[in-house]
Amino acid sequence: MTLPRLALAVIGDEIGPTLEEMISFCTEHDVRRLDMRTIGGRNLMGMKLDEVAVVSHAIEKAGLSVPTFVSPLLKWPAAGKAAAGGKVDFAFDPATCPADDPLAYAFDVAVVLKARKLRVFTHLRYPGYRPSDLAPQFERLADLANNYSVDLEIENEPVCNVGSVAELAAFFDGFPVPRPGVLKPLVDIANSWAIGAPPSDADIDALSAHTDAIHLKDRDVTANRTVPLGDGDIPWADELKRLLRGVKVPEVLASIETHCPHDGRSATARSVAALRNIADEIGAKIV
Repeated sequence: MTLPRLALAVIGDEIGPTLEEMISFCTEHDVRRLDMRTIGGRNLMGMKLDEVAVVSHAIEKAGLSVPTFVSPLLKWPAAGKAAAGGKVDFAFDPATCPADDPLAYAFDVAVVLKARKLRVFTHLRYPGYRPSDLAPQFERLADLANNYSVDLEIENEPVCNVGSVAELAAFFDGFPVPRPGVLKPLVDIANSWAIGAPPSDADIDALSAHTDAIHLKDRDVTANRTVPLGDGDIPWADELKRLLRGVKVPEVLASIETHCPHDGRSATARSVAALRNIADEIGAKIV
């Protein structure tokens, strides 16, 4: 069976805080895709569009592309709902967005970056959440995605209402039919492992046919911490193979999200090398 190609990308601020560090890493490690989130600790969604344009121009001049704006969209409390609490990595206050409409502005940023994908969350976790709670919000986001010709990638994130791969599958299963084609699952298997919920075959089967992007990192389960890809307990060769065998598109964006801030550049380099080895092992081509 021929598996889809893996389009290798790295998330820039996993390498270092400056754009120069991000670009030099890509040059050094033959990576052509740079997913963008923050620069110098500032989320691009908190920047003005002319600032984002300067970033986009520098990336394009370096011969790189930005497949995804890794936005913090909806990684904040839902209206009228108190979040369950806990540390939120890359937290964002929508009040700091330069525009009155943060939802539309996220798409504006993606367009300036020439990104064809926009990452989105499902609001910070709150008691009594039901997948149907999010339908009105995502119906509007789907309209925006269609208008901007940008796909909306919904990630499972432990601090949010959709935290595991199983919850991501439940969200897609519970979305009103017909589900807009611009809504895609951004499958993060390691996030599921981090909360003690490795995905089942049924979870993967429910999502793989709609999947065109994944995030990659690893977990040391005993120490309960994130480690470079290949250094942890997740059986990544098996996990990738079972996901990719159900994918319908010819190419999946495989983005390294190292989450090792104490050693970002080195950990990301090791993760890139590990993915190349894993791809060789399972017979998937990296492009």
